[in-house]
Amino acid sequence: FSGVLAEDVLLALLELQDTLAATTAWAPGSGRNVSLQDVCYAPLNPTEPAVGDCAVSSVTQYFQNNRSRLALSAWQQDGKDMGTVDWHDHLIYCV
Repeated sequence: FSGVLAEDVLLALLELQDTLAATTAWAPGSGRNVSLQDVCYAPLNPTEPAVGDCAVSSVTQYFQNNRSRLALSAWQQDGKDMGTVDWHDHLIYCV
């Protein structure tokens, strides 16, 4: 995997998403700070969404937007084939 599917790019994308999720801006019209949950699409909790309720379309969703899940690896045996599986295998399996 290379380009936009390189591990360092995915980690940078996770960091950017965390930064954007924590961003607030002053909204003079409402007289308060607004954040992502004020403007996001949250179909499962539209009345009181938290950041985790916002629908995000990103390749990092395959890892629940979680660095720990991206870093997971496991020993697997499939018939006679044995080896370690990691985020590459998970992504291939999902898509």
